[in-house]
Amino acid sequence: MVQTSGEVNGMPIASVEQATGIARATLRIWERRYGFPRPERDLRDERSYGPEQVEKLRLIAALVARGLRPGRLVPLPTEQLVALADATAGTHAPGPAVDGDDPVLDLLRAHDAQGLAKHLDESVRSLGLAGFITGRMPALNELVGEAWARGALQVYEEHLYTEVMEQLLHHALLQLPGAGMQAPPNVVLATLPTESHGLGLLMAQAMLALQGCRCISLGVRVPVAELLAAAAAFDADIVGLSFSASHSPSLAMRGLEQLRGELPTRVALWAGGSCPAIGRRKIAGVQAIREIGAVPAAVAAWRATNPSPAA
Repeated sequence: MVQTSGEVNGMPIASVEQATGIARATLRIWERRYGFPRPERDLRDERSYGPEQVEKLRLIAALVARGLRPGRLVPLPTEQLVALADATAGTHAPGPAVDGDDPVLDLLRAHDAQGLAKHLDESVRSLGLAGFITGRMPALNELVGEAWARGALQVYEEHLYTEVMEQLLHHALLQLPGAGMQAPPNVVLATLPTESHGLGLLMAQAMLALQGCRCISLGVRVPVAELLAAAAAFDADIVGLSFSASHSPSLAMRGLEQLRGELPTRVALWAGGSCPAIGRRKIAGVQAIREIGAVPAAVAAWRATNPSPAA
């Protein structure tokens, strides 16, 4: 690692994590294993990443989301990563074109948060909450993510999208029937300490609430010990975890294995999100939910095998 005694014009590791979606633990692992990234040290002896390294990490995150392995990507120079991004542009899951007619990108570039919120709210009213979450929202997430990965959106514009979308879902959740309408399963949602993205949790929470589930979300970066305590305190039937596309597959599998080993056997463990590892490698006792639209069927299957005493 490069040591410096002068001023460093770079980003701290926490900001790099937010800008790229790559967990800081993963950044450190790549640094040791592959020799990249190669951060300098600031005056407080903390890691500092230059803009060229952050741009390369953004490209790697986008390619990992298309199913490529980090071990192949990290050693490549930026020029080859750009070429690979162009060559694989059509290999990810079908979705809207980045340069399509959807007004969301224009609203983000105009920094029109109010207009974006109104546009999205109209979509929810038109499609219904379930239709919005299972149809339009995944397409929008991909649209914005692809634009960000190619530099067509700035990091703060992508953050604006996330913030407006989270506010929309929080508001929609408040409009759903209250606790008197809820029924098992009791679901505790969270992400592990290596995952900082929470939009998937909100999507899952809304879909579970629409099925009448008793659901509580602990948010992102929850230590395993706290998650276990919460599962016991809330008498959870299911613990649900979300993993984003840029999450390290090996860290995801390790976290799931640890949690499955420490949870009571009666508590189901569901894993969802767009991390390539979810559903590709099976772990005994872990149910993969690859598509948000699969939540209703999963809930119905659980209820069929766990009938309510009052039923």
